[in-house]
Amino acid sequence: MNFLSFALAVICPLALVEQAASASLSTKLDYKIFPVRKNNEAAVVEWGNSAIISALDAAVASFGPQTSHEAFFEVETQPVLATPVNGRGNKSNIPLEKDQFADVVAYPGPLDNRDEIEGNMVVMTNESSNMTPIAMARVAKESGAAALMIVNFDRENPDAIYSLEAESKEEAEFAENHIDIPVIMVSLASGNLITTATVEEDMDEEDIVNNGMPDRIRLYGAGDRPFFEDAISQSPVLYLIHNLLSDEECDALLDMSKGKFKPVDDTLSNLLENTVAEKNRKRTMHNIEKAMLWKGQIKGHAGKQIDERIEQVTGYPQDQFSDWQITKMVKGAKHELHYDHHPITTPVATITVFLNDLDVAGGEIVFPKGGNDKNPIMITPKKAMAVVHHNTDFEGHFDVTSLYGEKPLLGDDVKYVARKFVYSEPLPPSKRIVLPILAAPTGGSLPQWVIVLHDYLLVKFGLEQGSAYFDKICFLGPVLPVLLLIAVGGIITSLFGVSNGGKKEKNGKKD
Repeated sequence: MNFLSFALAVICPLALVEQAASASLSTKLDYKIFPVRKNNEAAVVEWGNSAIISALDAAVASFGPQTSHEAFFEVETQPVLATPVNGRGNKSNIPLEKDQFADVVAYPGPLDNRDEIEGNMVVMTNESSNMTPIAMARVAKESGAAALMIVNFDRENPDAIYSLEAESKEEAEFAENHIDIPVIMVSLASGNLITTATVEEDMDEEDIVNNGMPDRIRLYGAGDRPFFEDAISQSPVLYLIHNLLSDEECDALLDMSKGKFKPVDDTLSNLLENTVAEKNRKRTMHNIEKAMLWKGQIKGHAGKQIDERIEQVTGYPQDQFSDWQITKMVKGAKHELHYDHHPITTPVATITVFLNDLDVAGGEIVFPKGGNDKNPIMITPKKAMAVVHHNTDFEGHFDVTSLYGEKPLLGDDVKYVARKFVYSEPLPPSKRIVLPILAAPTGGSLPQWVIVLHDYLLVKFGLEQGSAYFDKICFLGPVLPVLLLIAVGGIITSLFGVSNGGKKEKNGKKD
């Protein structure tokens, strides 16, 4: 029996229901499609020692040495800030009569501090440079640089980076023949980080060395390491993490979920496992099955490694993570536009990981209200890639632009997705220890009586108080038998102690 089916019909705020109802997966929008970045375009800029290592995510230009070139791409050298910092300053381009390539790649000539740059990585910004990426690379190359780092000066989207490209066939041919140094782009946020890497609090400006940058950096291909791709910086915050899991970890999650999938009826609520019914009883999940893997603190070494990596990459504390929720979608399955809202504790963020690739179109995740309806986003499935979106804004209020859904599968493929919710506070011991222990005999699936008990307490005592009572029962339930055994043991010891004492006393009188 699902007590919430009749007692807690209104559990998703009416305003959110109306927001979701006003949009549809079938609405035609001019979606910006992600992912754009590819594994072979990802690089890492690293500095520090074995004790403390810092790193930046970088996007490799489509021209110049590529990550697949390995030794020809990798650089270990000093970063040097360009003078002028955007490579141009107030200079004009060198005229055609003095530059045979001016009609192909016009540029203002080498940098003023070329002597410092010789053999090092030059750091430039693209703010008001009025140069193509190839022209900036030419400036760096002819200044003697071993590599070029371009800081993407995008104030509205400070985390945005992309792979730079030639703007014409002629430019591409020029780059092929003349640009033999690695060219990368880093975000404005990363640029600020590297230019304050050696700056300490209260340090005088004259004591800052090398414009705050480290004296040595290393550039290399990211390989299978996680790297970011920013989609929207706000309304809602939305970004991708490539390679968050390995292929083997994706397969392991699928193996753990085998035999545990159950059809989802989201007209009925199961708040313990994050199924929230809407007031109007509208079904949003069509032909979808779900498996909840309650692992908590007993997840094992591999599971702990994953949580530690997610914590390191995202910055979210792992004790605020839910366990994995695996969903299975077959042909025609879809998840209508909805919010990740919970009437007791709404997650501040949702991490969705694709567990497999698809051979045909369909199954995309869409955010139709991205950028306050100005920048709708569509994300195509890619194995091991995570989609992270915030359900709340920077003030902690629910973000109505976090509305999202999953488009229907068009082929015969099966789509698998793993989802974690991130909360603002650590999860209680009931969810991190007790429930995983109860689910352990079945490999992570909770006994139905636990869900029924949870629902009953919510109906009987209300959402907050009922949830608190459930946590107390979970904590005291395993403890009570132990306390009872201790109490019984104490009584027995006391009885035997009195008996033995009496015998000793009698023996004493006899003697």
